Amino acid sequence: MRVVVALGGNALLRRGEPMTAERQRANVRRAAEALAPVARDHELVISHGNGPQVGLLALQAEAGLDAAHFPLDVLGAQTEGMIGYMIEQELGNLLPFEVPFATLLTMVEVDPADPAFAKPDKPIGPVYQEEEARRVAKERGWSVARDGDGWRRVVASPQPKRIFEIRPLKWLLEKGTIVICGGGGGIPTVYGEDGKLHGVEAVIDKDRVASLLAQQLEADFFIMATDVPAVLVGWGTRDARAVRRASPAALSRFDFAAGSMGPKVEAARDFAERTGRMAAIGALEDIPRILGGEAGTLVSNEVATIEWAPSQETLFQE
Repeated sequence: MRVVVALGGNALLRRGEPMTAERQRANVRRAAEALAPVARDHELVISHGNGPQVGLLALQAEAGLDAAHFPLDVLGAQTEGMIGYMIEQELGNLLPFEVPFATLLTMVEVDPADPAFAKPDKPIGPVYQEEEARRVAKERGWSVARDGDGWRRVVASPQPKRIFEIRPLKWLLEKGTIVICGGGGGIPTVYGEDGKLHGVEAVIDKDRVASLLAQQLEADFFIMATDVPAVLVGWGTRDARAVRRASPAALSRFDFAAGSMGPKVEAARDFAERTGRMAAIGALEDIPRILGGEAGTLVSNEVATIEWAPSQETLFQE
């Protein structure tokens, strides 16, 4: 079975944790422990978020003298290499030496006229208190917005149109390679008026890219691993309910936060609708059980409507 797993940026670097190499490696090691059982039995493609990491690199770049030479597309490419390296090493330490790995820098085409460029809503970088966020935004010319109980920088997140490296990805999979690709939603690129490809200042949502990737690779199962155990309807309220299984149509009736769960639900619905195969959203440590249909929120055309977890407490204790 061919499985595509998208690791959330906040699953690799949890909210409130220090943005150190040691902390990121510890979290990647935790992710590798969840991925290793999948890799032993299935073809595995790993994508990942980079919101915290690319935001940190942007801050570091602006602190230097050559900040103008490091736009978000270049910083996104840097995070693909950095996180891919850690995943390769930590997962490789858990699997037989003969298992091959490859981290592939992945360019993704977006439309320069995408309305997202006029309405940035993708959170990246560290979490601030509101007063500090507004001060930093004024100093650096950023857009900021509330993200959960804090504030973060927000940037444009256009829709992905095309993944340029699909052919070499398929070649690698045919040779039994575990591939890490599409990191951070890939490197955002556009064709200019001169007909040439170049980078653009944006961060594409990694779940939308992972869904497109899973579709074009004809994956059998698409999993989005995050820092919560399931999709919650009414998140943050006393009436929140956890979804166990749902059809794409059933999920379309609910609104989810644009900067967090919304793109995941959209990506799961899109994959399930277009392929007739299973998509899932759940906790990083539950990946093997999600693959077995025992955890997370499963999205499939085979589900008639929506099945709620017996109780929120039950789901979170499983």
